[in-house]
Amino acid sequence: MIAKLKGKIEYMKDGFAVVDVNGVGYKVHLTAYAFGRIAGAGSVDLFIHTHVKEDAIDLYGFITMEELEMFELLISISGVGPKSGLGILTVATPVTIKTAILNEDSSILTKVSGVGKKTAERVILELKNKVGAISAGDQAEAVIDSDAIEALVTMGYSVSDARDALKLVPADIKEVGQRITLALRNLGKK
Repeated sequence: MIAKLKGKIEYMKDGFAVVDVNGVGYKVHLTAYAFGRIAGAGSVDLFIHTHVKEDAIDLYGFITMEELEMFELLISISGVGPKSGLGILTVATPVTIKTAILNEDSSILTKVSGVGKKTAERVILELKNKVGAISAGDQAEAVIDSDAIEALVTMGYSVSDARDALKLVPADIKEVGQRITLALRNLGKK
């Protein structure tokens, strides 16, 4: 199984990249966040999930180990395939997903095409005891940033730009509107 790839980006299109590792090109499916983060980079270092089916072997790449671990938890649930798993990680960070699971909030999971209310409830039920506890501060920040990311994406910014801009906003600012305003300033500086 392939667990990690480090190489030159040969080609990017429609949610995947071809990564050249010593002359061999690997097609790696990516979240919109990862796609935005590596766009324009000459080389990349990705954590990989190798998904084997009867008729295909697909690679899914992630910037952090935390994203890979959440992806693997999500696809372990019946009814959640790799495309849905990528979709969930596109709309929310692993901390936001953990918060939603621990708070039994299916609304974040159902934002993804192909994930209905019953599947979201199954994810919550089956993963509630598997996700680690997170601090109250991280929970509050995850909910606030989820709303802020959604607002910024609605304004036309990419998920990766929205997440990166929100990371620059001081953690002591808790009000969603203020976080969006400061993120917009950060986006304007680019």
